[in-house]
Amino acid sequence: MKKNLYKYIFITLTICTATALKISAQTTASGKLTGKVVDVQNNETVPYASAVVLDRKTKAIVKTGQTDINGNLIITNIPDGVFTVKISYVGYQTMVRDSISILKGRELINLGTIKMKAANGNILSEVTITATKAPIQLGIDKKVFSVDQSLVSEGGSAGDLLQNVPSIQTDVDGNVSLRGSTGVRVLIDGKPSLIAGGNVAQVLASIPASSIETVEVITNPSSKYDAEGQSGIINIVLKKNTKLGLNGNVALTAGNRDNYNGNASVSFQNKKINIYGNYGYRYGNRPGEGFNNITYKTPVGTDEITYASQITNSTSLDKSHNAKAGLDYYLTDKDILSFSGGFNIRDNDRNDRLDINKYGAGQRAVEFSNRTNTNNGSGKSYDLNFDYSHKFKKQGEELTFNFGYSEGSNDNFQLYNTQISNVNGAPVTIAGELRNNQNDGINSNYNIQADYTVPMGKLGKIETGYRSQIRLSDNSAVANLFNATTGEYDKDYLLSNEFNSKDQVHALYFNYQNQIKNFGYQIGLRGEDAKLNTSSGGFDRANDLIYIPGSIAYKRLYPSVYITQKFKGDQQLQLSYTRRVNRPRPWDTNPFVDYSDPLNWRQGNPSLLPEDVHSFELGFSKFWPKVTLISTAYMRRTNDLIQRVRSIPDADGIIVTKPQNLTRNLASGLEFIAKVDVVKAWNFTANVNIYHSKIDAVPEYNINGNSGYNWNANVTSNFVLPHNITLQLRGEYESDEVIAQGKWKENYGLDAGAKYDFPNKKASLSLNVRNVLNTQRWGMYVEDANSITDFQRKMAGAMGNLTFSYRFGKTTFMKKPKKQEQQEMKPDEGSF
Repeated sequence: MKKNLYKYIFITLTICTATALKISAQTTASGKLTGKVVDVQNNETVPYASAVVLDRKTKAIVKTGQTDINGNLIITNIPDGVFTVKISYVGYQTMVRDSISILKGRELINLGTIKMKAANGNILSEVTITATKAPIQLGIDKKVFSVDQSLVSEGGSAGDLLQNVPSIQTDVDGNVSLRGSTGVRVLIDGKPSLIAGGNVAQVLASIPASSIETVEVITNPSSKYDAEGQSGIINIVLKKNTKLGLNGNVALTAGNRDNYNGNASVSFQNKKINIYGNYGYRYGNRPGEGFNNITYKTPVGTDEITYASQITNSTSLDKSHNAKAGLDYYLTDKDILSFSGGFNIRDNDRNDRLDINKYGAGQRAVEFSNRTNTNNGSGKSYDLNFDYSHKFKKQGEELTFNFGYSEGSNDNFQLYNTQISNVNGAPVTIAGELRNNQNDGINSNYNIQADYTVPMGKLGKIETGYRSQIRLSDNSAVANLFNATTGEYDKDYLLSNEFNSKDQVHALYFNYQNQIKNFGYQIGLRGEDAKLNTSSGGFDRANDLIYIPGSIAYKRLYPSVYITQKFKGDQQLQLSYTRRVNRPRPWDTNPFVDYSDPLNWRQGNPSLLPEDVHSFELGFSKFWPKVTLISTAYMRRTNDLIQRVRSIPDADGIIVTKPQNLTRNLASGLEFIAKVDVVKAWNFTANVNIYHSKIDAVPEYNINGNSGYNWNANVTSNFVLPHNITLQLRGEYESDEVIAQGKWKENYGLDAGAKYDFPNKKASLSLNVRNVLNTQRWGMYVEDANSITDFQRKMAGAMGNLTFSYRFGKTTFMKKPKKQEQQEMKPDEGSF
């Protein structure tokens, strides 16, 4: 019933979107707004800046637009009235022009040259947020989503917040997928994080949602970006609070099941320096439950086991401190030095209770047991960055440089206690098995990058640069088995090991872009020299540590092509092609076994080859007064596809999964993103992705091939009520999704949030509930020639949070305008 209800909701909202599009398309108006957006320091044009035309009285969005590659702004079909125009772009202060009148006989308004002020000098700077930013900003190769206004994720983690971003899905373990593909590169402020050794799920669990300003989704990255990531790049941009003057905010959250969250930030900026700091604390407690049922097609072992059932109840507690601080110093009008650093310290305590029952034919009891898994994890990491930028005399010519270093350590102590309670239908007093495992890891990253941009007038613009990334990892695992005779732990040499790796990528890139009237194009080429060296240390029969070296090295060229055509009526068509790579991570190549799950062991593969990805996209965007529509048709071919393959069950029914290179995967689909202002008090953003996935047969691994259609959709609806109250509802549905040996099960859920802004506009109180109907669950059905596995995990119940936020400080150092100027010039963060 609930499943049908969700489908009905999505179908209804889709119809509403189509109706709104039709109504909006029929609206006619004759007003036209033009201008040119440039950098105030050197008159360099600002391409792809977002512009919003608001009704001056009601504050409703009337039209939206975007500058072209040369910084030109043209917004047409504006009705008669008095409006406010806001222009924003990543790295610049929002500019505001008030009281613009469009009347009959005065339809053409030329704003002239609009000079935007940089928010700060950091290469990876963000948009500041005194004004409400456009929820979606489009660049030539990325979409930027403003997520700081997400009510349903307040008090949660970065993983909770990503669920609210179109095109992105996350599962119960925090794993991220983009358009249904898990081969996605996740960055924090443009760089990989070393939290938990780079484990994306732990990275997202350690960052409070309140620390995040924007999320950049790059589904088909140009040659300027790292080629890593099968389906693209997700860049999470943290807040820096770079408004002029002294500013800050504090947010405190308390939730059910002992969940707490806190965030504080402060900044100071004048003409010479910008100093900022941000601190977040997260105390996240999440209970969960699940099952894992295995049917063996051929009885296994001497007991001829035909079926195994595993029921899991778990609790997971994450405690983390996340801090970031930086200084931007303006040496001259053209030279900026930036220093920034981040620190994270975390603890993760997880406890699992597993009940495992094994049966023979006819439900004959073979063995009943229970097991407790206790994991006490801790870790810390820090990163340091130095940035320098120089703007030359020639307009638009710029050189930037970055050096970054990060280091992280991770320690995990695991205790596995297995008790056998029943054998062949009779109770027993067997002591069972008691094990512990100590895992330690140290990781470090180096990043050296230089980028140079030079415009050539009517001939376009050239971008070129160099980047080196070096990642070092040292990991050790010491396994021990309890000896009941001596009362001590004996080292288990079979499961003890060391694994070290050095992953390095050196790259050069070149991009050329130009625009001829409404036609624009960009071509690029990136060359990478990549090498992964590994050293696997295991013990031989004499208990001597023997190291086996491994190496994966390759050189590749990664071209990218973008063609853009703008049409009348705020329409744009874009065609793009890129080549990408999905490199095996060090843990994918670690040959030693993870035995934390008693029925399903995991093992790495040191012989893995990188995936070779070819991606095509055809996108169409259209802006109406109340509707923004982005539609994309895409196709992605992945050669040497990496997926986990199951082994033949052993005598105890244990299945080992190991990543292997299959032949290829072809995925193609259609995606729609729509932002609709239905009425003044109601708007919603909807995302629908329909795609087909085909995986070729691989007889070597008994894979017959698999294919099928999949789809997912989400809708976030916002309501503005009287008395400074806003509401937000979010629904999501994910259909079954095919994999090489089965499918992921469908999943759906509903989140809700409400917010009250106090009359002073500096404080707010919000309440949200995630998983309102307690329906979210993640499952998998896998079948091969030897067995069938039915697996499911879910979080136990709804999660609620109450958050109080307070903002303080000035927004500008600008002098108060004269009385006669106030009507035409009201500064937001900047005015023009």
